[in-house]
Amino acid sequence: MAVAEFPLPDVGEGLTEAEIVQWRVAPGDEIAVDQVLVEIETAKSLVELPSPFAGTVTGLLVAEGDTVEVGSPIIRVESDAAAAGQSADSAPVADTAASAPAPAPVASAPLAPAPVAPAAVAQAPVPAPAAPIHAAPAHAAAAPAPAPAQVAVDAGVVGTDEGSGAVLVGYGSATSAPSRRKPGARRAAAAAAEAFRASSREVGLEFVTDDGEATTADAVAAQGSRPARPTMPSASALQVMAKPPIRKLAKDLGVDLTIVVPTGLAGEVTRDDVIRHATQATVFRNIETPEWGDVRQEAIPVKGVRKAIATAMTTSAFTAPHVSLFVDVDATRTMEFVKRLKESPTFAGVKVSPLLIMARAVIWAVRRNRSVNSSWTDREIIVHHFVNLGIAAATPRGLIVPNIKDAQDMSLLELAKALEQMTLTARDGKTTPADMADGTITVTNIGVFGMDTGTPILNPGQVAIVAMGTIKPKPWVVDGDVRSRMVTTIGASFDHRVVDGDVASRFVHDVASVIEEPALLLD
Repeated sequence: MAVAEFPLPDVGEGLTEAEIVQWRVAPGDEIAVDQVLVEIETAKSLVELPSPFAGTVTGLLVAEGDTVEVGSPIIRVESDAAAAGQSADSAPVADTAASAPAPAPVASAPLAPAPVAPAAVAQAPVPAPAAPIHAAPAHAAAAPAPAPAQVAVDAGVVGTDEGSGAVLVGYGSATSAPSRRKPGARRAAAAAAEAFRASSREVGLEFVTDDGEATTADAVAAQGSRPARPTMPSASALQVMAKPPIRKLAKDLGVDLTIVVPTGLAGEVTRDDVIRHATQATVFRNIETPEWGDVRQEAIPVKGVRKAIATAMTTSAFTAPHVSLFVDVDATRTMEFVKRLKESPTFAGVKVSPLLIMARAVIWAVRRNRSVNSSWTDREIIVHHFVNLGIAAATPRGLIVPNIKDAQDMSLLELAKALEQMTLTARDGKTTPADMADGTITVTNIGVFGMDTGTPILNPGQVAIVAMGTIKPKPWVVDGDVRSRMVTTIGASFDHRVVDGDVASRFVHDVASVIEEPALLLD
């Protein structure tokens, strides 16, 4: 057995630091391969880091809430696999310089009980987006290990460290990747049993079987059955049964888990329970004005999403010369169209809102005014012939802008489903860096906050952003008569280095034309 310290990895998004949100293990815990060890928060997303091999946790080197740099040790583990990794690092490497080019470096240590690098892998460079790496045959175990380096596996980055011989994996270990995607029934049952035991230990529950006898979570899981009902925990263990992501969601939404009605199979609080409670409480949220409190002021560290927002907005505001345009629009036909879509069997179970029509209007207008869908690089203007449509989303963690890839190829139904899924993912704090990368133009819906219009700041790397204001009844002249119509205001900002005033005006006019008459989308 040997003890190894694992550094914080770059989880495939080029980050330099991350915050430790919640440890899922404690010193003395026995851990298994792919068991989640810790939840970290990067600049834009929450990521769970699993263990590359089994062992015993001997120390947590970073406290929850601390921000650490990539490469800094965060956990210490005792494991046979760690011992094998250190042995591999110290093994001699055959001198091949005289007969052949030096072999390309690969991972120097196995990340599971079985070695990961076949002998053939060491004879050729490993491409960055490597395919999943499988365990080597037994006869390859004795082959000398090359120098420590990095190997890309799935969406995360697996690396080696000269001190420990292994690194935490961003999104899973390198062993048998296909089996993680399609686990056998025995492995799935074991994982479910372990998750059940862990969550039960967390809240100190005992269970009552169908015949009325008390039993433990371990005993229930070993029997492969579900408990009939949980007993009330002791006063010292009076906690709510909920997974860490659910606790994080409840904290972000300001929901007290102790008053949420659980609907989970084992009596746990689910994501839907939290969201349902938060939605019901929204109406009353601003009725009472909170007290100032005893502290005269508080200091909020600038990190995570807030730090990323500050950097992006400062760069955009002081780099791109902004110009903004506004136009009032009669959105009555859009509201009628939305109502018909909601009643249509085709859209049954799919969220439909005016934002859907706005999104489609922007895509339509981009086709007629291509330069608004561009990027400025100082040397050239890159005009995109596709639309990765960004949607600004206000989440409990801050403003993020995920985008719908190749939105120009989607039907109205597909676009509606994509918008709904994007919203749910952002609300749960599960938006990944890939979801936010490579956007080409952005829509922000400030109308949901009751705002008529605004001057949005460009998302860095883009040259146009469109803001949709609230839609409400206003007096409007129709055929010489003043009538009550559903009116909204469309605002847009542009990078004046790329988009001239005439192009900006035509683009905003085209968007407004679709909101006024959605039938134009049939073109």
